[in-house]
Amino acid sequence: MTTSADLSSKPVDEQKSKFPSGKFVFWLVLCAMVLLGTNMRSQIVLLGSMAPVIQDALGISEIQIGWLGAVPMLTFAIGALISPAIGKRFGIENTLIVMIALLTVGIFIRAIVPTWGGFLTGTLLLTLAVGFANTLAAPVIKQRTPNHIPLVTGIFSLTMTVTAGLVSGVVLPLSEYVGWQWAIGGWGVLGISALIVWVFMRVKLGALSSSEAAGTQTAPQVSVWRSAFAWQVAIFMGIQSLLFYTVASFLPLIWISRGLDAKTAGQMGSIFQFMAPISIITLTWLINRGRPIRALAILASVLNLIGVLGLGYLSPNWALIWSGMMGLGCSAIFTLSMMLFSLRTYTTNQASELSGMAQGVGYVLAFFGPLGTGFLHELTGNWNTPILMMLGFMVINIWIAWLVCRPIMLDGKPV
Repeated sequence: MTTSADLSSKPVDEQKSKFPSGKFVFWLVLCAMVLLGTNMRSQIVLLGSMAPVIQDALGISEIQIGWLGAVPMLTFAIGALISPAIGKRFGIENTLIVMIALLTVGIFIRAIVPTWGGFLTGTLLLTLAVGFANTLAAPVIKQRTPNHIPLVTGIFSLTMTVTAGLVSGVVLPLSEYVGWQWAIGGWGVLGISALIVWVFMRVKLGALSSSEAAGTQTAPQVSVWRSAFAWQVAIFMGIQSLLFYTVASFLPLIWISRGLDAKTAGQMGSIFQFMAPISIITLTWLINRGRPIRALAILASVLNLIGVLGLGYLSPNWALIWSGMMGLGCSAIFTLSMMLFSLRTYTTNQASELSGMAQGVGYVLAFFGPLGTGFLHELTGNWNTPILMMLGFMVINIWIAWLVCRPIMLDGKPV
């Protein structure tokens, strides 16, 4: 007979959850994560499509539009750093419910207060909420669906990517029929839907107790800021974010400088984004088939290296290949990092803390990527120096990929 003492001596992830991860729980959590994912990137990327319309409607300058583009990375970092403590104090799912409500309010404020101050306020609110959600999604997946972490994480990441692509593609044509305010505010219905499902899940499944989130006394107490593994994850994700936001900002301009026409160069940006669903689906399938995470992480990092090398120095006739490689590599590394938050921690609180620390550091690095690239381009008058810098980071990330995907836990002990 198994005693309570026997149970308490096992790692938290081996114990039965208070709420068994049966089919109902799995599908409910999956539905909640999908609805959360639909709100997290779409409201940020639509700004790129709507920038000229919003600038004209609000009478704002290009500098103000630039601030709207820079705000998300700063608020993501702030949200990532403070959300673990708030989630621990008030409950992870309770905090997420409040953040989904805040995100929805931010969407509506941007639509119904047609001023610079209103749009900036709405953007600050919704991006701060997304910063919290970025961090707290992983521990919810770990707690509620511990036997399906790669699958649920992959679908969650895929939802964010696909929805962002769809919204960015339809929001401008939609604004011509219903007006820009309805075109950006109408997506608030997704926020309301997510809020309803998350409240239902919280009521139906009950709250995660603080003892369950913290784990048993035998679970090692580890500070993420003193963990070598945590810093490796943070650097791994940070370099990916730096490349992603830099390429998203400058890819067409770099290809134009290498001889492509403006239309073809713009299409390369679409190819870079379109690779994300392919990458996430393939990665999730391979991991569920038992393929080693380390090999996949190194492959993703090598794809980024080759893609940047092609962007700067190889034949522009293969621009589609080089752009696609970077798209595949960036999406794979982001999804792998999200999985590691859950797979390499003992408790839900640790998953939250690792997620917050890694994403906080990552988004700070990402913020300086486009700024540094633009500064170096203006200083030198060409793209050679920025691309050489990116190549150096890509080489470093191959080494970090080898380190971060060793079969070890947050405290350095073997899995």
